[in-house]
Amino acid sequence: MKIWTDKNYPIIISCAKELSRWTEIEVMKMGYTPIEVTENTVVVRGDMRDMMKLNLKLRTAHRVLVPLLRTECRNIRDLYESVYSIDWENLIEADGYFSVSSIVHNYTIRDTRIPSLYTKDAIVDRMREKCQRRPDSGNKNFGAAVFVYWERDEVIIYLDTSGEPLSKRGYRKIPGSAPMQETLAAACLMAMNWNPKTPFLSPMCGSGTPAIEAVMMAMNRAPGSLKGHFAFQSIKGYERIIPGEKAPRVAPRQVAGATPEQIWKEIVLDAKEEETTENLPRIIATDISPEAVENAHTNAIAAGVAPYIEFKACDFAETPIPENDKGCIFFNPEYGIRLGDPKELAPLYERIGTFMNEKCKGWTGALITGSPELSHLVNLYYQTRVPFFNGPIDCRLFIYKGCELKGENNGLH
Repeated sequence: MKIWTDKNYPIIISCAKELSRWTEIEVMKMGYTPIEVTENTVVVRGDMRDMMKLNLKLRTAHRVLVPLLRTECRNIRDLYESVYSIDWENLIEADGYFSVSSIVHNYTIRDTRIPSLYTKDAIVDRMREKCQRRPDSGNKNFGAAVFVYWERDEVIIYLDTSGEPLSKRGYRKIPGSAPMQETLAAACLMAMNWNPKTPFLSPMCGSGTPAIEAVMMAMNRAPGSLKGHFAFQSIKGYERIIPGEKAPRVAPRQVAGATPEQIWKEIVLDAKEEETTENLPRIIATDISPEAVENAHTNAIAAGVAPYIEFKACDFAETPIPENDKGCIFFNPEYGIRLGDPKELAPLYERIGTFMNEKCKGWTGALITGSPELSHLVNLYYQTRVPFFNGPIDCRLFIYKGCELKGENNGLH
């Protein structure tokens, strides 16, 4: 396919399990009509500009993929021949670099690394035959990217326009222990229905991800604006003029057409102009560990949002509560799977419920946990519970509207 000039082709947006409902909401707010939604994908139709905007602006997605081939594939030899049939010489520079990622569920494959290796071999062999040269390949996050999805006897070969997953914004310099992924934090904020004009509190802030994502939402900052490279920037033709394309205002001397590179720069500039730092709400991040607070502050500096977050090293019960405006408070405590002992954590969950009830009445409270037993100890009525996966861990986000103790409001659970 001709990714720079083709119009109205399918764009597959992949996301973590249970996040597709929030990705669907995002793309609809951006003006797209999803044509298919699965457990971990949302499909829209668009062109080069749409592909670029989705990479730049999506908060809950992992990759933006463009399908190249969908075909029957029974074994590794079929995979090699299918990959070889694609016109890679029109997609990857002969002296460039590319990487391959794959998800494979086929009974003939015992080592899941093998499909990626065969895919690389097929691309290199095809390029060597057509160009008498070959690109380098490896696992580094630069250059072009290919994604293989092989389920039973069917394979789909994608051009991965994202490269490094969109969840890796580029600001988390110090991850800390058991960090929350950026896309999950953004989805939690959406599930809480947080109004970005109201305060947001993040006790037990850890590496600071929820607070940083909250500021970026309040600022209307594109989450991809911090990334140094997207894989589409290494697709062949990125710097070549596209006849008929309107020249962007960032390159006014180009009257015959524009390059994808110029168009991308204009899209980034437009997104930058949509940002605001006016009337931002109070966003407060606390943690009992001074080291965690320092790490979170370092990450906020890398994200360019440190001036808009109030950091404090303290017990969560000492988190400052804004008096004149109610907002959302979000807890991501240990739940005894990756960190902590479930039995020892029981008093902590009881304290969290007491704190929210006594200090945050009228607020929207939320707590994410992978432990149903510990969640009961919060002892607040929850309005809803939303399924999420924190890595491989099946979790629930409990949302407490008003932070009322059980027995105070019979209309809630």
